[in-house]
Amino acid sequence: MKRRTARQKAMQSLFQVDVSQSDPNEAIESVLEDETSDPFLEQIVHGVIKHKEEIDSLLREHLEKWNLERLANVDRSILRIAVYEMKFIEEIPVKVSIDEAIELAKEFGDDSSSRFINAILSKIKDTLVK
Repeated sequence: MKRRTARQKAMQSLFQVDVSQSDPNEAIESVLEDETSDPFLEQIVHGVIKHKEEIDSLLREHLEKWNLERLANVDRSILRIAVYEMKFIEEIPVKVSIDEAIELAKEFGDDSSSRFINAILSKIKDTLVK
């Protein structure tokens, strides 16, 4: 499975976990549609869930005039994936994580999602890279 596909499946899985408190493994299974699972997909889903408090805290620090709980569920899931990659997966360049999040936002979010996500992740990048 390509990493982009794994990110798409991870976003869909995390969306399910976020919205309906599904079990992460069941959420992964439901989005795979008879495909074989992928280690990168599982790393993202379980990593985001494991580090959710830390990721959400970082997001809250950079959301001006926004409340994390009021964000669209899709946007919140995309942001969590990108922050997880930026903070915890060293072999992925930060720019790649941001670009991939923007692409996910264009595919799954609304018209303004990609710009919003880019703005938030750019602020977070500045604090992580120092």
